[in-house]
Amino acid sequence: MHMKQVLSVILISAATSIASVWGYNRFVNDGTYQYPSSGSTEQGKVPANYAGFTGAIGPEGAIDFTKAADAAVPATVHIKTKVTRTQTNNLPRKSPFGDMFPDFDMEDLFGDRSRSMPQSASGSGAIISDDGYIVTNNHVVDGADEISVTLNNKKTFTAKVVGTDPATDLAVIKIEAKNLPFLIYGNSDEVKVGQWVLAVGYPLTLETTVTAGIISAKGRTLDINRRQSAAPVESFLQTDAAVNPGNSGGPLITTDGRLIGINSAIASPTGAFAGYSFTIPVNIVKKVIADLMKFGTVQRAYLGIQYPRENLSEELKKENGIKEGEGVYVMEVTKDGAAESAGIKKGDIITKVNGKEVTSGAEMVGQIATYRPGDKIQVSYKRDGKEYTIPITLRNSTGTTEVVKNSTIDKLGAEFQTITKDFAKELGVAGGVEIRAIGSNGLLSRVRVQEGYVITKVNGKEVKSLDEFKKSLEGQTGTVKLEGVYPGYEGVYPLVINLGGN
Repeated sequence: MHMKQVLSVILISAATSIASVWGYNRFVNDGTYQYPSSGSTEQGKVPANYAGFTGAIGPEGAIDFTKAADAAVPATVHIKTKVTRTQTNNLPRKSPFGDMFPDFDMEDLFGDRSRSMPQSASGSGAIISDDGYIVTNNHVVDGADEISVTLNNKKTFTAKVVGTDPATDLAVIKIEAKNLPFLIYGNSDEVKVGQWVLAVGYPLTLETTVTAGIISAKGRTLDINRRQSAAPVESFLQTDAAVNPGNSGGPLITTDGRLIGINSAIASPTGAFAGYSFTIPVNIVKKVIADLMKFGTVQRAYLGIQYPRENLSEELKKENGIKEGEGVYVMEVTKDGAAESAGIKKGDIITKVNGKEVTSGAEMVGQIATYRPGDKIQVSYKRDGKEYTIPITLRNSTGTTEVVKNSTIDKLGAEFQTITKDFAKELGVAGGVEIRAIGSNGLLSRVRVQEGYVITKVNGKEVKSLDEFKKSLEGQTGTVKLEGVYPGYEGVYPLVINLGGN
């Protein structure tokens, strides 16, 4: 009989005022372009200020952690943030709950909830270039008004955010400094279960701390990034190297001192380390970081399929003929997507991406996340017991291979969809855009709006489709008024958001 235990999966930044350590219950069974300084160097030469070394073998063949630690400690920084956020209870007098509580006034219940809430938090980061570019977690710097970076030599700098990607929980920040030690990217695809690794960071606001462990598993998904993004990307390395709140954004390195991931979360029944930590693989990190630095936003590639989650019931697995570990079962194929155009069909089982075996959706997502729209890859799949390999050109979320620009709609932090004609007729509108999911990172998470809200106007101008909605927001700054309806409730509900400056 299998016993079950409730664990809390926690993003590992440490808060010193109002908690920024987030957790949720999870049941588990017991049983292209790269920033020049961050990757390979010209003609194989190691830069003079590289923090690493060339060997990891100690006396009599024993593994030596000291040189790897010496390499990583100077290139790992302590990140402290401050935020004074004015929170406002921006509730319309009319709410979709009015039919159930006709005399219920939300403002009378809560009063004026506008207030300043000073907060401070602490995390870690990894220097990836000699001129001050640092990679960390998005949840470490999200919403910060001030960011300070302290080096291992106690020098402190003010940092600015270069770019963030809530979907992968990554961010790039920059300090004005020169000749810094930095870490060189390794290759997370080559990492093996059982391999020794070191985690470096500033846990529990302590000074630089190094812990050792092994790679426990690869291709893990926790669905924790859904707290920040409506379309999370997860394919974690799992380790037993001890990390705690404050380790967020710090490096995971190999015994030869190369960066193989950014530490992001822990699984724990207590909120502190209890055996499991989770790291974003460096092959995803370097692609996301390069996109943020070159394009300002991540160029996300999509295969264009729907696949089962890992917690799919045994009944559904049996019904759909899904076998564990065989590959990724294609439940649906997106119309006009990359997979459909290449001939992939519902019921196919994807087994390899560019020759690398994938046995779960998380492993497949991890591989696809290292490519951009327009990249051509080889995909192997099984159909009727036979395996085929075909070329596929990946596409972006709109079904093209064009570069995606950082648009105003990205600030909203939500997943949108044009409503169907039948749904529009049912609502009594000409058309509109439904909010399908709201992440915890964007502007819509800061106002009182619910998933299912159908936007019909922007600043008094009618919008009937997602394209029209995007165009109506482009170039907008400051306050924008949305109007929309809730299915099942009468009346139009206004919504005011502040897009800020350019």
